Amino acid sequence: MKAKEILKTMKPYKPGKQIEEVKKEYGLKEIVKLASNENPFGFSPQVKKELPDLIAGLEKYPDGYAAELRKKLGEKLSVDPAQLIFGNGSDEIVQIICRTYLEQGTNTVMATPTFPQYKHNALIEGAEIREVPVVDGYHDLDRMINEIDEHTRAVWLCTPNNPTGSHISQPDMESFLGRCPDNVLVVVDEAYYEYMDASDYYDAISGVANHPNMIVLRTFSKAYGLAGLRIGYGVAQTEVIQQLDPAREPFNTSTIAQAAAMIALDDQKFLNESVARNKTNREVMMKFCDEHELGYFDSQANFLLINLPVSGDVIFEHLLSKGFIVRSGEALGIPNSIRLTIGSKEIMEQIQDEISHYLSSKKTGAQK
Repeated sequence: MKAKEILKTMKPYKPGKQIEEVKKEYGLKEIVKLASNENPFGFSPQVKKELPDLIAGLEKYPDGYAAELRKKLGEKLSVDPAQLIFGNGSDEIVQIICRTYLEQGTNTVMATPTFPQYKHNALIEGAEIREVPVVDGYHDLDRMINEIDEHTRAVWLCTPNNPTGSHISQPDMESFLGRCPDNVLVVVDEAYYEYMDASDYYDAISGVANHPNMIVLRTFSKAYGLAGLRIGYGVAQTEVIQQLDPAREPFNTSTIAQAAAMIALDDQKFLNESVARNKTNREVMMKFCDEHELGYFDSQANFLLINLPVSGDVIFEHLLSKGFIVRSGEALGIPNSIRLTIGSKEIMEQIQDEISHYLSSKKTGAQK
């Protein structure tokens, strides 16, 4: 059997260290995972309360059209339900977009570093990848525009960007959209949308009405805390959705995921509290970095990419030995850094102590 040649050069997605794996490796009883930007405050208690009732009827296939969730979300976003597409996380919608628009002889433009699944799925479809380095964590939109040619099918804009956390402002986004050819799909990935509080953020959902070549991706995995159920969505004009839908698997979101998402949408109290706590704890972490002369990228997300005087792998291993799983910047293409999910107040205090003690001991050792 012969597989695509490109697959011989690619590796499957490798998740970060898992909790049970670390417990066994280091002989630890408690592990805190701060590597995958999950919601440390859990998920809506209403979902938990109603979960036993949601498992009824599991012998039946889910509604492939997600009609109830579609109607509810359409009302919340003030869009026609026909403008929505749902996926097994927004990751699957990335895959669907690549399956629909990309093939050999085409190219796609993205920042680097950014969410790696854009590149991964585009390569599988045989497209050429055109990567433009970020500048201080921000998309270099002028250079990205210059990379577009007659063979470009899609441009990926992750805002806030993963892994830097930097967002694209309204003036910059409007300028980009005004210069981007109408036949190039602009994918605005807002997985961390709920965490944004910048006064100049772009209202992408409203922007869809004026831009037939734009799709906005969002997810219930981050701020809503439903990562384990895998459900995300895209918003675009109906023509784009109609092009994408044939490439979507028929029952790609589960009955439980659809029901939980509807409950989560109603529990704005939990969402608002999670976002507020994240902002407070993120600002405290930024202050800690300032006090210890550690650089960091501007973040509008629930994580912080911190620059370090040593390899990110070194700090990663040190924190791992203390029961904290973070993401080394070496694996993200940003040496001498770690990406740290913002956790609870108590957890952030503990991790600040560990980083501070480690850097102090290395500084003292160097002086000797």
